Amino acid sequence: MPKGMRDYLVITVGYWGFTITDGAIRMLVVLYFHQIGYSPLEIAMLFLFYEFFGIVTNLTGGWLGARFGLNKTMHLGMALQVFALAMLTVPDSWLSVAYVMLAQALSGIAKDLNKMSAKASVKLMLPKKGEVAADQKQLFKWVAVLTGSKNSLKGAGFFIGAALLAWIDFRGALTVLASGLFIVFVFTWIMLPREIGKTEYKPKFKQVFSKTREINWLSAARFFLFGARDIWFVVALPVFLGATLNWHHTQIGAFLALWVIGYGIVQALAPRLLRQSHAQRGPDGSTSRFWVFTLALFPLGIALALEQGMAPGMVLVIGLALFGIVFAINSAIHSYLILAYSDDDKVSMNVGFYYMANAGGRLAGTVLSGAIFQLYGLVGCLWISTLFVLLAGAFSLALPKFQSATA
Repeated sequence: MPKGMRDYLVITVGYWGFTITDGAIRMLVVLYFHQIGYSPLEIAMLFLFYEFFGIVTNLTGGWLGARFGLNKTMHLGMALQVFALAMLTVPDSWLSVAYVMLAQALSGIAKDLNKMSAKASVKLMLPKKGEVAADQKQLFKWVAVLTGSKNSLKGAGFFIGAALLAWIDFRGALTVLASGLFIVFVFTWIMLPREIGKTEYKPKFKQVFSKTREINWLSAARFFLFGARDIWFVVALPVFLGATLNWHHTQIGAFLALWVIGYGIVQALAPRLLRQSHAQRGPDGSTSRFWVFTLALFPLGIALALEQGMAPGMVLVIGLALFGIVFAINSAIHSYLILAYSDDDKVSMNVGFYYMANAGGRLAGTVLSGAIFQLYGLVGCLWISTLFVLLAGAFSLALPKFQSATA
């Protein structure tokens, strides 16, 4: 096996292991703190530092990866996640809002260090074929596989978190997750070279702010795309399923897990789904525009159906399944475009900048998810989600076609 491909597989295994814990800890926190009496807004606030420090981490993580190597930033993320999981195993009397927010802050830093490192490594590890079109098709394929498989396993993490909570309680679940991730940490530390992504020149910190037009527009679109999802997904949906539809923890975890697993599968298959329209090269700005405006139809349709009094269980299961399919294609296109728009020596910094916008959207979506649900219910969250999707489409209007971006 070529060395670059072997390293790609090791990175993928590490990313998978981390992702399971990331999905599980999110589900554990939402379900456990709802169980002990926290309001939807209070639960949302527990994730405030998780998303805020994700913004800071993405802003600085790409710069750190370029200076010191992506291997180091990835393993720092794993170590912080193990520590964050261990922090939450303390007695209930210690679990104040401030304490949990601190643990979630470390988890947010860990998640975005790991994600930035894995995504940026893809462009550097895959062997080049020498033809622009062939290289772009290969890049689209492998970044879709990495991102799609990650999201499927994050869905599995949702189910694992809910199942462990029901099986061995909150603290036992955290112990199992921390132990498993530590084993993955040791494996990838041994297997990976030490200098992945480290550039020959030392970029200055002020260079983390992208000056490339297409990356700025893509990052703005990403902010609203992920904000649109998290407005209903983070707090509103699981609390609605439990409080209004009387679903059990395991049912909620299974439903969200299946949604994210399906979303990840579609994301991994995006190059095949778009093969007819992009047989010669990867997608471009016009592709992104088409799919993001198509996405707006689904939260709008779900909101209207719920307002008309249709059975909420059926509407949510069918509507969110369709939303997930189209959202996954949008996300796969974005994940490809950020790499396609980046030169090799700037890829980690550009990816960090782009995922800073992603984390910003998630932060906005998380806070709004708790606040709007508490004030206006799930339908209110879906209306704001529709607005955010339309804003993502508006920023996508400025994205160039591939040829322009390459030049």
